[in-house]
Amino acid sequence: MPTSTSSASDAPAKSATGGVQSLERAFDLLERMADAGGKVGLSELSASSGLPLPTIHRLMRTLVACGYVRQQPNRRYALGPRLIRLGESASRLLGTWARPYLARLVEETGETANMALLDGDEIVYVAQVPSKHSMRMFTEVGRRVLPHSTGVGKALLATTPDNEVRALLARTGMPAATEKTITTPDAFLAALEEVRRAGYAVDDNEQEIGVRCLAVPVPDSPTAAAISISGPAGRVTDAATERIVPVLQQVATELSQALASTGA
Repeated sequence: MPTSTSSASDAPAKSATGGVQSLERAFDLLERMADAGGKVGLSELSASSGLPLPTIHRLMRTLVACGYVRQQPNRRYALGPRLIRLGESASRLLGTWARPYLARLVEETGETANMALLDGDEIVYVAQVPSKHSMRMFTEVGRRVLPHSTGVGKALLATTPDNEVRALLARTGMPAATEKTITTPDAFLAALEEVRRAGYAVDDNEQEIGVRCLAVPVPDSPTAAAISISGPAGRVTDAATERIVPVLQQVATELSQALASTGA
């Protein structure tokens, strides 16, 4: 009876970290594609990754066959639809991981705590822990809003180049949710400059009259994320802001460290 044999050359090559080299390279290419806006050519991938073209071509063929990458008619490559399901699941998990940190925010500030991501041109809320006050703010998880009228939107866009912010605002428009909503690109860019200076963002009755929100980005998050607290303007005063912002910043840092330690 014939027996099958395998040689060392049949085994997947291992990387310096002990992982499977081809997998590490494939995920690296996907991330480089995302950084390039989701569409890229083989020569660009080769230049940025340092991998030879035949290796990249082989990896991309596999990713195309699996549905994670698509080849376009112009022979460039684009991120594929199967990544959407993975991204949606990962976003839900990100909210789950964040909940203990949001609960701590509620305990220390007394106000409702939220986590939001930038998804395309919109802000999507992925987690919330409500305040224990009878009068409290509530935002449905999964709700989508435009970034120009929210504290989390400002926090998430503060590190984005001005020309990209202007392009986003041109695509979404800047409808007024209240009379205090910022509705011009120049005014919004000035608000982002203030976010960079202060280290936090404010929504002062801009999404809903009577409500103030304070927000900070989560440093080095695997996807652009921000956390915030929201409450009645009568409670989230300037004096309360001085007390709350350091707590927000500390919790954002600890959440960032936790996400890094989980390999998220």
